[in-house]
Amino acid sequence: MALKIVKGSIDRMFDKNLQDLVRGIRNHKEDEAKYISTCIDEIKQELKQDNIAVKANAVCKLTYLQMLGYDVSWAAFNIVEVMSSSKFTYKRIGYLAASQCFHESTDVIMLTTNQIRKDLSSPNQYDTGVALTGLSCFVTPDLARDLANDIMTLMSHTKPYIRKKAVLIMYKVFLKYPESLRPAFPRLKEKLEDPDPGVQSAAVNVICELARRNPKNYLSLAPLFFKLMTSSTNNWVLIKIIKLFGALTPLEPRLGKKLIEPLTNLIHSLYVWDFFVVKYLGLLAMSKILKTHPKSVQSHKDLILQCLDDKDESIRLRALDLLYGMVSKKNLMEIVKKLMLHVDKAEGTTYRDELLTKIIDICCQSNYQYITNFEWYISILVELTRLEGTRHGHLIASQMLDVAIRVKAIRVFAVAQMATLLDNAHLLTGNMQRNGICEVLYAAAWICGEFSEHLENPMQTLEAMLRPKVATLPGHIQAVYVQNAAKLFATVLKSQEGNTDGTAAQETSQLMIERLPLFVQSANLEVQERASCILQLVKYIQKLQQKDVEVAEEVSALFAGELNPVAPKAQKKVPVPEGLDLDAWINEPPSESESEDEQPKAIFTKEEHKHSRPRHTEVDEKELAKRREARKQEQANNPFYIKASPSSQKVLTSLPMSDQYVKLEEERRQKQRVEKKKKEKKKRKEKHSGRGKKRDSGPESEEDITPAHMVDIVTEEMPEILIQAKFKCVSVLFCLSRPLADSDKLPVRSHRAAEAAKSPGEAGDAESAAAQEPKKKSGKDKREEKKKDKDRDRKVRLKCCCFFNLQGLSSCCWHVCDIQGNLQDGSQVVVSVIFENKCDGFLKSMEFNVLDSLNAKLQRPEGSGPHDGLTVPFQLPPGVSNEARFVFTVQSIVMPQKLKGTLTFIVKNEDSSTHEKLDFKLHFTCTSYLITTPCYSDAFAKLLESGDLKCSSVRLEGVSMPFHHLLARICFHHHFSVVERIDSCSSMYSRSIQGHHVCLLVKTTVSIDAKCDEPTLLGNVLDEIKQTFSQC
Repeated sequence: MALKIVKGSIDRMFDKNLQDLVRGIRNHKEDEAKYISTCIDEIKQELKQDNIAVKANAVCKLTYLQMLGYDVSWAAFNIVEVMSSSKFTYKRIGYLAASQCFHESTDVIMLTTNQIRKDLSSPNQYDTGVALTGLSCFVTPDLARDLANDIMTLMSHTKPYIRKKAVLIMYKVFLKYPESLRPAFPRLKEKLEDPDPGVQSAAVNVICELARRNPKNYLSLAPLFFKLMTSSTNNWVLIKIIKLFGALTPLEPRLGKKLIEPLTNLIHSLYVWDFFVVKYLGLLAMSKILKTHPKSVQSHKDLILQCLDDKDESIRLRALDLLYGMVSKKNLMEIVKKLMLHVDKAEGTTYRDELLTKIIDICCQSNYQYITNFEWYISILVELTRLEGTRHGHLIASQMLDVAIRVKAIRVFAVAQMATLLDNAHLLTGNMQRNGICEVLYAAAWICGEFSEHLENPMQTLEAMLRPKVATLPGHIQAVYVQNAAKLFATVLKSQEGNTDGTAAQETSQLMIERLPLFVQSANLEVQERASCILQLVKYIQKLQQKDVEVAEEVSALFAGELNPVAPKAQKKVPVPEGLDLDAWINEPPSESESEDEQPKAIFTKEEHKHSRPRHTEVDEKELAKRREARKQEQANNPFYIKASPSSQKVLTSLPMSDQYVKLEEERRQKQRVEKKKKEKKKRKEKHSGRGKKRDSGPESEEDITPAHMVDIVTEEMPEILIQAKFKCVSVLFCLSRPLADSDKLPVRSHRAAEAAKSPGEAGDAESAAAQEPKKKSGKDKREEKKKDKDRDRKVRLKCCCFFNLQGLSSCCWHVCDIQGNLQDGSQVVVSVIFENKCDGFLKSMEFNVLDSLNAKLQRPEGSGPHDGLTVPFQLPPGVSNEARFVFTVQSIVMPQKLKGTLTFIVKNEDSSTHEKLDFKLHFTCTSYLITTPCYSDAFAKLLESGDLKCSSVRLEGVSMPFHHLLARICFHHHFSVVERIDSCSSMYSRSIQGHHVCLLVKTTVSIDAKCDEPTLLGNVLDEIKQTFSQC
């Protein structure tokens, strides 16, 4: 025996250990595979030896080779042998190898049950710990069932080290063997009050992960978690608890009101930057409580406004999102006033732009539901024009236009403010970039022109719109200036022709003739065309004026009538007149005999040869100084030249401050309250019948505040074809609070002997637990069955004609989506969703969420988690629809894909509010990644001749429709454009958002030959085209 031990020790001296293996692999870079093959042969020989130390060394080397990608499943039995070693050093190697190599289909895993049970009951805590750690990596349903009772016993171990590991591994056991949750839950609940903070943290983690799957099971633990949240000093435990309460609050509305105070204390006390995560999650939890208890959160408005001064930008942005849902008719003006103060002192344009957009979003949400005085809102928009360097000038301009068009009572005030902006236009031209603050001049010019009858001094506004400085504005703004100058000209003529002196009208015409040539010379074609037409019209009017002919009525008739807002989908409802072929040529195409090699003639300027251009003569210093002095003199005498000013502060004269409207609005509300009390007092006198005095009506509610101006609500039109499909998510609910029955207890099992002893009660426990509660509500079940039958019938009726991509719709909230790619960003897809309320209740707190895949992800605000939903930025009264857009980031576009999502919302009726949840599927077709792109025939021919495109073809069976209808259907549904059409065939082109070229040759024989530089994308597009025509 002694000789055998000595021989084994000598053999080990010459064996390669792990360090030798790694060193050898590094030294054999050129023939690494050959060297590793030799090492594996050596390891196989080592595994055949009886010495456990040699086997452990071999298994250690195999573990490293498995990390390099080599299959070592053939050594599974040897790994079990090393696991059973009595020496901890070797046992640890065995469990490490098992955790990396074993999986559910490993045959020898059944042999480990008794060995693991033996290690779990070992008096050495490290043997038990390594067994628990290894088991967590390869636990199977059979192992979970056989060892659940042993692991549950370890949850009461004397060592915190073992208790913590046992609690954590129970989560894996619950996943593999759900029946163990009921008997283990009381002991898991005890660990929440364990004296060791590590064990306590582990229990919180396990329950939080379980609650993510089914939070309803853990409502009974809310008091215990509330106690932990108010007493724990562990920040990571607080983070988990706050997340857990975020899942429990929608299920128990009373919980939200209880959580407000501790969350407020957390946010108040955590001003140190180390705790910004807890602070952030506190705000996140309050945003979820806001959906069920808005009044409770609104009472802490000042605290949330304080978070806007936080150093961390993510906390500031989360506070902004919270403010969006906190506004009401009462506090809107106060919140916006404080946000405006933050705008003035905000550092950096990014955060300031975020504040600007949030102010506008807060005010315009739900069709301006919370604005009671639109004069105040117009003044806010005008104050926002003072911001320099903003990139949201277009957003401000669109709000000015929207309010002026839809709120008729505000037009007089709006026109006066826009006229003042035009008078001070030189202060807004500092940022000439697209979407800069100069965009508000677009709205100001259009409003003053369209509603010019409300101007006090239209002649002054006309002169302001024709200043030479206007020529420096972007082309699209100049075009609006010119067009609306013509409207103002008509208004001025109408007011001046009524006077006895007719020279004023002629002077106005002369002013137009003098100023418009500046716009005729513009580099923008749209400005040129409008200015040229209007200039010729004014010259003709001037000739008529010289003959004393009154033309004001005729000129005003050019712009008569009010422009009403039109729904975007309205054009589709207009039938095509009989006999009109939209695909026919307006003019005959040029004949093929004409030469395509002719040089195009110069249209706007005469061509000059390079040698005929005059050379610039050299200028001496005296001449340069003379010209410089002349230029300075000219600038000094030019009233339209902006001189340098020592102060960069913008001061717009005659513009009202928004603060004065806060006071005026308070006075108006006070007056309304007094009038209301008088009416109530009068009614009580009329109905007085000897009863005692009634109490006061209480504080003013949201419904009591009537707006000073009404808004015209324009609803979106719904397409004719919708899809409706409702999916039910069935989850087993365990009643964790009731006492354990005999069938719930986990029996002490022996190795592989438990399957035959399984009782029928055990096997049906989950079904009985799930079916217990519905038995009490059989009447409700019958009503739900009737509702399901109706939904099923409706689904069948619509299924025959469906082609939209959103499924999972409800009878109270209908969606339809339009998916479009973004050519500027090849990784973005914009999904437009129309929501329409079909029920009698009020829909609010809608949240749209999609489960991200590896290829497609929903773009969420900065600071949001991957599972957070997006709040739909409006509410829906009964019968009203609205549209929201969501942006997705897509990596590969060559394959179609489906994403699962949910829509949660609250249905508020007169007597109650209910939470609803809808599941749906969003289908991204390859066609949705194509952009309709025009292509000329010569460029199309060069593309086909390049040789870079791959070919494919498809034949459309059973299609009997006119050829031009077939082409129109391909263009409309699949985003193609017609390049050239001959009698028997037509060439078509489209381009993907990532630059892939897709070319089609469609023949009258109803076959399609196609080419594309991405074969997979081409095949899927052809399949989608074939599917479109198979549904005809």
